Parts: sequence; structure tokens; C-alpha cells
Amino acid sequence: MKLVRYGKRGDETPGILDEEGRIRDLSGHVDDIAGCVLEPAGLAKLAKINPAKLPLAPEGQRLGAPVTGIGKILCIGLNYKMHASETGADVPSEPLLFQKAVSAINGPYDDIVIPRTSTKTDWEVELGVVIGAPAKYVSEEEALSHVAGYVILNDVSERDFQKNRAGQFTKGKSCDTFCPIGPWFVTVDEIADPQDLTLRTLVNGEVRQNGRSSDMLHSVAKLVSYLSQFMSLLPGDIIASGTPDGVGAGMKPPQFLKAGDEIVMSIDGLGEQRARLVADR
Repeated sequence: MKLVRYGKRGDETPGILDEEGRIRDLSGHVDDIAGCVLEPAGLAKLAKINPAKLPLAPEGQRLGAPVTGIGKILCIGLNYKMHASETGADVPSEPLLFQKAVSAINGPYDDIVIPRTSTKTDWEVELGVVIGAPAKYVSEEEALSHVAGYVILNDVSERDFQKNRAGQFTKGKSCDTFCPIGPWFVTVDEIADPQDLTLRTLVNGEVRQNGRSSDMLHSVAKLVSYLSQFMSLLPGDIIASGTPDGVGAGMKPPQFLKAGDEIVMSIDGLGEQRARLVADR
């Protein structure tokens, strides 16, 4: 299934794509795409619904993040071999964990706002892993059974805030609008192997990132298992599993985003998101 949320920000309606890619209204069956709806039993109920029998959503609707009620966004740094190489960083011996504030969540086609004092706003296409069944102390072998599905996530980053303003990465990762998600939430049955996907980023029509999830240092299963040793993973939590090489900070010379730029990101089977950069006012 491909699930969406559409409508005005803060007042989105749950939906599902039919075989022709049209949005159908799911509000008669669930309140939203969140919580127990993402657990195995909740998704099994949705899978029994025939989208063709649901009302069509009005055309031209804004899409919000396809999952809501997100408790935490757990991000993994330097998880692609080539990305670690382009940054000149040492490969971490364990997954490098930081968090992104949920207030940064943005729709897949909403504008991304460059902070007023930003000089180094950058892009990062990532495979977002959405938790379904609660996970605590799970093994790597059983980890994927706790995954509900996948999304495209842009881990927008302000590199000066991230690296030069003291403390951890969070302040450079959590600015408002710095977490576009979507367009769809795609259930696990549609993704045969999360380690066999192409991730792409275009900036103003030019390819910047074109990587494979097989380049991950730590697989999706490893990340779910690893994180569950430290904290409970709950339905709706998202793991941003790292970005391939091709970020602006890794270019020679580095190149960063400015107002008027356009970013297009895609991952096999997960659709495409598109955003315009605007200056904060």
C-alpha cells in the first residue's frame, strides 16, 4: 500500500493511492496514519480495503508528511561508505546517532525555509524507516518484522550550525521545515529489499546524489536492532538511515543552497519529493 495525508497543514486527511495513482479518502476507516494504524494488525485491516470503493480526494490537494504522531526521528550519520569518504571523516565503529526535532517535519512539496543566519544549508536524501511493531532489545534477525514501511526523508542540514556552533548535530538538523517526508508511506510488502534501492537528488536539474542503499555501513536491520538496545522504538518513530555521497559540503569547492533553488529527491518505489528554497523573513 501507498498511504498519504492530504489537505491544509495541521488538518490533513488520511488517504491511499489506488491502482491509477489517484488519492482515495481513508477517513471513513481511520482517523489518521499514526499509532496503532501502523502496527501489523492495523495495516492488515487497511490491506483488506478496496481503494476503488473509496471516495476520490479532491484534485490539487497539498500533501503533508504521510505519517503523523511521530514520537522521535533518529538519524544516523556517516552510514554510507562513499559519504564518509567525501567528508574526510573516520568511519564510526558504531552507528553515529543524533536526533532531529519533530517540529522540523515538512510536507514533500512544501517550501524549505533557509534560516536567517544560515550560510551553509545542505541537502541529504535518506531512506526513512517507519517503525510499526514496538521494538525493544530485538535481534538483527527479527528487526525487519518491526518495520511498517518506508518514506523518502530529506535530512536538510545547516553545516555551520551543525559543526561550528558547539554541542551536538541537533541544532543544525532541526530548523523549521528541515525534515520533508514523503510523498508516500510505502508498506514493507512493496519493498523487496531495503538494501537494494537507488537514492537520487537533483538540485536545479543537476544530479548531485545517485547512490545505492547497498553502500550502507549498517543495514536497516542492524539499525533497528542497534537502536532498540538503547530505547524503545514505537509505532510511528522514524529512523533516517543516512545519506549517500554527493552532498553540498562534500563538493570541491562546497556548494550550498540559496533562495530560489529547487531540490528533487527520489528513491526506488517511494516516489519523488520536490521543494523550493525560500529565505526566512
